[in-house]
Amino acid sequence: MLPLTQCPIDTLRSIKVVFTDIDDTLTTEGRLEAIAYGAMEKLQRAGITVVPVTGRPAGWCDMIARFWPVAGVIGENGAFYFRYDHQNKNMARVYWQDDATRAANRAKLQTLEAEILAAVPGAAVSADQAYRESDLAIDFCEDVPPLGRTDIDRIVAIFETAGAVAKVSSIHVNGWFGEFDKLFMTRRFIADLGMGSFGDVIERAAFIGDSPNDAPMFAAFPHSVGVANVADVQDRMNHLPRWITQDRGGKGFAELADLLITTRKR
Repeated sequence: MLPLTQCPIDTLRSIKVVFTDIDDTLTTEGRLEAIAYGAMEKLQRAGITVVPVTGRPAGWCDMIARFWPVAGVIGENGAFYFRYDHQNKNMARVYWQDDATRAANRAKLQTLEAEILAAVPGAAVSADQAYRESDLAIDFCEDVPPLGRTDIDRIVAIFETAGAVAKVSSIHVNGWFGEFDKLFMTRRFIADLGMGSFGDVIERAAFIGDSPNDAPMFAAFPHSVGVANVADVQDRMNHLPRWITQDRGGKGFAELADLLITTRKR
């Protein structure tokens, strides 16, 4: 990972879209601070599209799509994208799986929930689980005392033994049944919106994130950025971002936004 300040100016000028994680990338210590929200607004005003790509639940993503300065939001690690048409007051909700498949998978996840909580003392179901449609989020540090790496690995193993996909974020282990992830739904989002071929779009797009569940995006995007706290978990990742910010969390996101905007003005 190279310092973001070493990114060529021509590369920064070419960026038209920013895909971004939310937790510990836009947020800092669990809060969305003014510096990060303001950076999204500045990017929008500069003509740079912002699309959050998050593990957060459908209920939250509905609000984000409606109220944040974004072009849409990909949620639950790629289970869906929501996009709000402000002119026609209409929400597009596009899911990777149909209703029947999601219902069947939720029943299987409920069984896994009981198994995980019995096997890993101190783990808890995420407080936002009631608003989820496709996955199970196990909290290991957001609203519970932090669990150790061994416990986190045990949660992942229980999911995977049952045939589920498991991804570790900065706060949760998310598990689901189905062949999708952040990158798969990003490809579909790009195609559905007619933004161009995936290969062409990522040449003029950046992805910024911080945790192991962002690794597929880091691998695919040539202009990938990690906020400084990505260094805390780099040993758990099979793909690292190309660039890294000086600051952590939302300040790191703002650092990227400021560079993109100032190079455009030049």
